[in-house]
Amino acid sequence: MIKDPATSTVLITGGAGFVGSSFALHWKARHPGSTVIALDNLKRRGSELNLARLKQAGVTFVHGDVRQAADLMGLPRIDALVECSAEPSVMAGYDGSTRYVVDTNLLGTVNCLELVARDKADLVFLSTSRVYPMDTLNDACTIQDGRFAPRPDAGVTGLSDEGVAEDLPLQGLRSLYGTTKLASELLIAEYAAIHGFRWVVDRCGVIAGPWQMGKTDQGFIILWLSRHLWDLPLRYTGYGGKGAQVRDAMHVEDLCELVQLQLEGMDRVDGHVLNAGGGVANADALVGFTERCARITGRTIQVGSDPADRPGDLKYFVTDNRRITALTGWAPKRDLDTLLGDSLAWLRQHEQALRVILAP
Repeated sequence: MIKDPATSTVLITGGAGFVGSSFALHWKARHPGSTVIALDNLKRRGSELNLARLKQAGVTFVHGDVRQAADLMGLPRIDALVECSAEPSVMAGYDGSTRYVVDTNLLGTVNCLELVARDKADLVFLSTSRVYPMDTLNDACTIQDGRFAPRPDAGVTGLSDEGVAEDLPLQGLRSLYGTTKLASELLIAEYAAIHGFRWVVDRCGVIAGPWQMGKTDQGFIILWLSRHLWDLPLRYTGYGGKGAQVRDAMHVEDLCELVQLQLEGMDRVDGHVLNAGGGVANADALVGFTERCARITGRTIQVGSDPADRPGDLKYFVTDNRRITALTGWAPKRDLDTLLGDSLAWLRQHEQALRVILAP
């Protein structure tokens, strides 16, 4: 349990990944006297680029894997755990290789919970908007001006012009990624009831920003931006291949500020499951993101089309942030232009190293 953030010991699993490393640096900069431990198995290509940044900031890196209980239980006592580790691809398992996503996202959660229980540590668990069932959302959508939007007469609890709220019914299929995260949420509540630690779950929508190693199945904004910058192939996939799918996006620094707020005031958020995303003000269709990327890079590229639907894809997801804002006062501060501008500056600054990772 964090009593004094200034002298706390905070473990971040997935700590060399995009969100994990971003938060490690964020927390350490604001609490330089704290001990920050970043544990990561370095599976995600490009995560190794974060190691020098972590070291320079005074963050302790541990090469470990949440699937291995000994890697966690061998760590010193912690005051808080920020669980950022994941196999984050919604496509995970559709090729028949189901074990890694289940072992990482579910067994990994169990191993983290055993450590949290041992130390009575605070827990911030980063879940996903993909816990919400696909058919419920897709069946409630229609095309408006070439973009998907909820039907006014859809009649789905938790779905409105503000987006998707926490009370949307959870019955239905959601992908292995979403299912392992939802199962983890349930386990957290049970462990906390037994062991008496404080916790909060953040169901995050699309997160983007500098140091995200975007690819086709996860991290599409960086992928979109880099393809425009370097004049590389890009295509719309699914639902006719017209780029009508809609997503909101949240700058990683907005998420870091949220997690900081939660760790510094856990009593306020203890036991809550909360949506967190860019919201309606930071939402657009893929075709809209293409227009934004062309405008900010000054480059227009040919975008191909594959009309075949992709397993696990959603027509529409926008985060309804009203509950988290009412509870904490948090709301995203950075708009899409800021998100794209910061990301573009990073791509240009580190182009030589990033082209090796991001270019096909």
